[in-house]
Amino acid sequence: MRAAALYSAAGSLLLTTLAAAPADGTPARPGLAERAGTAIAAAHARLAGVDFGTCSDAQDMPGTLECGTVSVPLDYAQPNGKQIKLTVSRVPATHKDPHNSKRRVPRQGALVFNPGGPGGDGLYFPLIGFMPQWKRIAAAYDLVGYSPRGVGRSAPLSCQDPAHFFKGPRPSPTHPSESYKKERIAEAKAYARGCARRAGSALRYYNSLNNARDLDVLRAALGEDRLTFMGASYGTYFGAVYASLFPSHVRRMVFDSAVNPDPEQVWYRDNLGQSAAFEGRWADFREWIAEHDDVYGLGRTAAAVQRSYEKASARLAAAPAGGKVGPGQLQGAFLTAGYYDDYWPQRAQALSAYLKGDPKPLVEQAGPVREAAAEAENSSAVYTAVECNDASWPTDWRVWDRDNTRLARVAPFETWENVWMNLPCAYWPTPRQRPVDVRTGPGELPPTLILAAERDAAAPYEGALELNRRLSGSVLVTERDAGTHGIAGGPNQCVNAYLDAYLLEGRLPERHAGCAGHAAPSASR
Repeated sequence: MRAAALYSAAGSLLLTTLAAAPADGTPARPGLAERAGTAIAAAHARLAGVDFGTCSDAQDMPGTLECGTVSVPLDYAQPNGKQIKLTVSRVPATHKDPHNSKRRVPRQGALVFNPGGPGGDGLYFPLIGFMPQWKRIAAAYDLVGYSPRGVGRSAPLSCQDPAHFFKGPRPSPTHPSESYKKERIAEAKAYARGCARRAGSALRYYNSLNNARDLDVLRAALGEDRLTFMGASYGTYFGAVYASLFPSHVRRMVFDSAVNPDPEQVWYRDNLGQSAAFEGRWADFREWIAEHDDVYGLGRTAAAVQRSYEKASARLAAAPAGGKVGPGQLQGAFLTAGYYDDYWPQRAQALSAYLKGDPKPLVEQAGPVREAAAEAENSSAVYTAVECNDASWPTDWRVWDRDNTRLARVAPFETWENVWMNLPCAYWPTPRQRPVDVRTGPGELPPTLILAAERDAAAPYEGALELNRRLSGSVLVTERDAGTHGIAGGPNQCVNAYLDAYLLEGRLPERHAGCAGHAAPSASR
């Protein structure tokens, strides 16, 4: 995972004292063979184009959504070798001005979107054009989404049988015992072996460098000389890698909720920062619940709400709700609320109902959706492969244990769950890459737009500041005192005005700008 700003000098000091992942030398300078291979693949793609037609699940899709495929090399050093197909979707520009029905809006090209992850699927992004706040952009651009390599229908990656992906009710100790740690280490080793066994020699080619190269091939297949791109979360990282590798191929780029691209942070330290950030976001949520104690009855202070949460967790450990939801599932559901405050009312209501004797809302919100097991397993496999392949990670468990034991003393909410998610990287079977030194000099890259919420706990605000320092000519727009992950096209009209001005007119503020945070959600019973 990824995410937002540290909240105190003490938290910042703590993270600087934690051990870094092995650096393995200087950041990567991608090979000449891969660069030449990308040019060859892009030339082939431009000739082939994309044969858009009916989507395979068209019965569930609006008629304007079109689908096609683009072939890319598995290994860019061998551009004429094995190919994989990326599934691409499009809704053509509507040309309709939502404020003037008589005006035909000229087309500006394709806007390609990636939702992040790694492992996120952008195939249905073009449907966002039906939402009111996106109609001006949808009038001027073909909205293009796609499933990145390994995701969905794009040469899907798998590390285990999806039938075994969702575990039964499990604990979520904030200070795990030595025996529990050994259990999770064994799981991580088995998962890494499963990735190697099921993917074989192809496993090493699922990485951010190849995601960036795929993006350039997609650009060419769409017939675009220069790319207009919007990435969210992890999408900002490989978008920034793209900007560093192919600055002359960029038209406009929006980085929404930027992760920290510093090679020294990718990805071990980035995840330590995220765990610290979620503690502050969890505090924000508890304070909001406390403000609405008349609705939820979970406590009048953040500390009292914490006690209610811990009471529920202990009760679930003794008797899982519906036989499905244990402390681990409870923590996962409340972690989602850390990403998006739209979830706050329903999560608070579910916790309140559970403690009053009604487990149904909690089971509905936190229980595994078996029908989604294949999709969830695929997303997890791609996430793990990309992060483990991208950079060096500590291979000594004692480093993980030391760093996260320290961090959990002040940030217990997410620290150890984040460890278990990333621990396969300690035992990863393929060679690691060195992260690209994301950086452009004056005049190398057209002006770009960075959007960030100050208290985003899935991409710490420091990441946006760092990306701004590294991309010359970039401008940062900040949503103040807000923490939703992904703010483009959301409820904040100030943010959306900057987004529209940039994408539609190429206009940016002269210096960094701020927008007041959008209103907190209303409590609901």
